[in-house]
Amino acid sequence: MKSILVIGIGRFGLHLATRIAELGNEVMIVDKDEEKITDLLPFVTHAKIGDCMDEKLLQSLGVSNFDICFVCIGDNFQASLEITSLLKDLGAKYVVSKADRAIHEKFLLRNGADEVIHPERDVALRAARKYGARNVFDYFELTDDFSILEIGVPDSWVGKNIKRVNVRSRYNVNIIAIKLDGRTIPVTSAEHVFEQSEHLIIGGNTKDCSKMMHIK
Repeated sequence: MKSILVIGIGRFGLHLATRIAELGNEVMIVDKDEEKITDLLPFVTHAKIGDCMDEKLLQSLGVSNFDICFVCIGDNFQASLEITSLLKDLGAKYVVSKADRAIHEKFLLRNGADEVIHPERDVALRAARKYGARNVFDYFELTDDFSILEIGVPDSWVGKNIKRVNVRSRYNVNIIAIKLDGRTIPVTSAEHVFEQSEHLIIGGNTKDCSKMMHIK
């Protein structure tokens, strides 16, 4: 269980705080809007109404006690920048700040953010991969270099086992699991025979995984 501070309860902050709390973590939320805070009270551990550009307010939160501090302010970049900087000055262990533009990321990182996330960009990229590529059912880019894809079984693989297709050596990816009838089954044997009705969960270098989208 982690202790999480979420500053700014817009659409992203709301979903983030709710999901992190559902995963069993202690979550404190802060926002100027009392109504937004009230709506989330049943789901989070602590809540405070106030403007986090006020250094005294941030001091009162004890930010150094949180494992992660999220700055989820999307409509006021100056506020996001100042709060990010103040959090680090006050001893925050790890600060993750939301950015809407690439130029914002550079300034946030220079002013104390340990990590910057782009929710809309990331969702758009995932959607593009999922809906714009043949035979792809889901896509997760874990880092710039490593991705996980859910793809259909290529027609040329049906009836053959993993060893015969020589997946790892030929395509430089790993088959992590098989999805069949709503179940996800870890792959533990190279003797598994591919079926047309299956989906494959594969992982590897992003460029290598991208090539898998075009195999027939």
